[in-house]
Amino acid sequence: MADNEGDTVYDPANDPARRAKSNDPGWNHGFWPDMNNKDIVQCRHCNKQMSSGIKRLKQHLAGGYGDVSKCPHTTTELMTEMRAYLMRKSRSKPIQIEDDGDEDDAEVPFTQIDTSTSQPSSGTATKRKNAASQFFNVPPKMPKQNKSIASIIRKTPEEVVDERHAKGPTQTTLEQCTKSKEEKERVFRHISDFFYENGIPFNAANSRSYEIMVESIGQFGPGLKPPSYHELRVPLLEKAKKNTEKLREKHELAWKEYGCTLMSDGWSDRKNRHLINFLVNSPEGTFFLDSVDASGESQDATLLAGLLEKKIEEVGKDKVVQVVTDNGSNYKAAGKLLELKIPTLYWTPCAAHCLDLMLEDIGKLAEFKPHIEKARRVTTFIYRHTRILHSVRQKTGGKDLVRPGVTRFATAFLTLQSLYKHREALRNQFSGLDWGRSKLAATEAGKRVSEIVLSTRFWSAVEDCIRASQPLLVVLRIVDVDEQPAMPELSLAMDCAKKKISESFENKARVLRSLVGIIETRWEVQMEVKLYGAALFLNPSKYFDLKQTDPTSASRQRSMFNDVLEKMVTDETLQAKISDQATDYDKLRASFAKQLAIRQQKSKSPLDWWDAFGGLAVELQSFAKRIVGLCCTSSGCERNWSTFEFIHTKRRNRLEHKRLNDLVFIQYNQKIATRFQKRREEGTNFNPLIYEDFQWNNEWVSNDVVHPVDDLLWSQVDEVVGASSNLQGRNLPRTSSSRGESVYSRCRGSNSSLRLIDEDMNNEEESFPNDDEDVEDDYGQTPPTPTHDDDDQGNEGRRDDLVLDDF
Repeated sequence: MADNEGDTVYDPANDPARRAKSNDPGWNHGFWPDMNNKDIVQCRHCNKQMSSGIKRLKQHLAGGYGDVSKCPHTTTELMTEMRAYLMRKSRSKPIQIEDDGDEDDAEVPFTQIDTSTSQPSSGTATKRKNAASQFFNVPPKMPKQNKSIASIIRKTPEEVVDERHAKGPTQTTLEQCTKSKEEKERVFRHISDFFYENGIPFNAANSRSYEIMVESIGQFGPGLKPPSYHELRVPLLEKAKKNTEKLREKHELAWKEYGCTLMSDGWSDRKNRHLINFLVNSPEGTFFLDSVDASGESQDATLLAGLLEKKIEEVGKDKVVQVVTDNGSNYKAAGKLLELKIPTLYWTPCAAHCLDLMLEDIGKLAEFKPHIEKARRVTTFIYRHTRILHSVRQKTGGKDLVRPGVTRFATAFLTLQSLYKHREALRNQFSGLDWGRSKLAATEAGKRVSEIVLSTRFWSAVEDCIRASQPLLVVLRIVDVDEQPAMPELSLAMDCAKKKISESFENKARVLRSLVGIIETRWEVQMEVKLYGAALFLNPSKYFDLKQTDPTSASRQRSMFNDVLEKMVTDETLQAKISDQATDYDKLRASFAKQLAIRQQKSKSPLDWWDAFGGLAVELQSFAKRIVGLCCTSSGCERNWSTFEFIHTKRRNRLEHKRLNDLVFIQYNQKIATRFQKRREEGTNFNPLIYEDFQWNNEWVSNDVVHPVDDLLWSQVDEVVGASSNLQGRNLPRTSSSRGESVYSRCRGSNSSLRLIDEDMNNEEESFPNDDEDVEDDYGQTPPTPTHDDDDQGNEGRRDDLVLDDF
């Protein structure tokens, strides 16, 4: 604001009498310099005077408008405010703006639109602009674009949706306040009709692109003609592919800096086509490269090695550190061939696949299989009857009992954890008066489920199932999270899991022998990878503690690091330099001895730590980031299977393989980018790679009270109703006595450390009665109309993108 020369008492700019009594924001920045001529308004920022009232002052502050010059002292916030006010007044009337090449729209000057194009111009406006250019710094005209002020000021659909998902309160927009409930219901009805008519899965409404699409249509306004079948199938698909390919640029930067993992896996679809998927993982995330239809080829090691080598050359031999594939014999042989052709390359079997096989073997043990089957019968019964399912959900706070896992065999143990967590709700469900009055309670199936739920012996067995599987599920969670590299954590996490299992079953030697045999057979034979030891050595948050507690193991990790160094670095001079720097790191000497580096060993991830404190050992820093930034699984490929299957089963498209591959390329890469964004927005209360944060020791209480106000125990309820005894009578052979017999004493025969039993040792798998299917579901009150949350909840094959939560 300009000072009045020689006047320290009166400033006309601050005189309220020189401003109109109006809510117009322009009067906060201007005033009448002459009270006798209120047509002249003076800018408080640059002292420029202009005629035609306050409107031209707002145009002046908004950055220039036609023959109104821009205020040299205006700010971006002030321009945005003035433009917004002008836009509301003009009701988004289309205007022409000059594109001066500046990316900041706030600096783009406004020009007037010529609404009289049907009549010849008199040239007056042109002359006036030319005259004004002699006095004002008017930029040269650039090619004009037809836009509206609203499109300049308002946020993009992506920005609107991002703010909607951001934490914290959001402001209700003017449009939301002015729309009636009937208008909203009409729009919702049309959207839902589109879903119903075309069989679109309800979980599509959870996608961010769905929200962006709806917001974009709303911003466009009425009259939008949707894209046609041909436009979706050809030109728009090509554009979407080009936009998705741009995502690769940031991934390539990470491949160059950190190295990367080539992930591959094969599968056969319903038409027996054999497809092989190729993806690349780095600390930036996972990027889908391509898929190959190998239906007419023999899936031998030579073919697989050739395909993998081609993809390695496409990414860059200097960038690919390892290849992770399925654990099949053909892939194993192909990996060995690759290591011979590319001596610096590692082939690594998929850790997630190995862990999944462990869970499968554990689930087949006679000590666990019958109880897993009982739990499945309980969930099947509940999900088959809508009213019971509704009642259970009321008791569990809306939580579902079935928890589909990231792998097939993880689902069973995750569901067991869910059942155990909600055991009180289930007990109350099947011991209440409503259940006793129900017709379902009188059926054989209803009686059997009630006996299972009220049996304390069943819940004790479920506890053992959880004790055996939970540590492995934690490791599976670690290796399956592709947002953070798992290589530095895996080796120690597996040791910790074996220790937890040994502690849990120290009093059950036979079960422990079976579990240890499974783990050692699957892990020690297939997963003895030196990269794991090298990554642990380069993980300061774990290695230096290991040196204190187990020096022998720490020395073994250093030895594996030396082997990896000799394999991956062929230059002997560079080898020696990295080895010397690794010794400084091992002994905490030189730059690694700084107190800040030592204090932040645990607070920073291995990648961040090497970025922060490895700068004076550049060679070791570069080598370390190529090791600690690696993943341990090819499960990204498995997530993509359902994408291929879903697209392929849409028979109306009849897509050839190239277009199918384009669709998968777009869908997978956009979904994984959205998952990364969602994880960053939502955050988490624990780091899945810090396995100490998991609740390893849950409260295993056998005699939980039925009600907190009395002393009645569920074990007493069990004894009264005879639940455990009835189950035991059904499960045991008729010639055997059940008196005092442990639930585990039925396993007889060989004491081999690895006993994979497909069925109970002493009896065939019993059939579960289904005589309740024709019985009217009369339990309790009629539940509300099912929503999409009720659909397919018990289906193990559903394609919801779910991740494991805290145990």
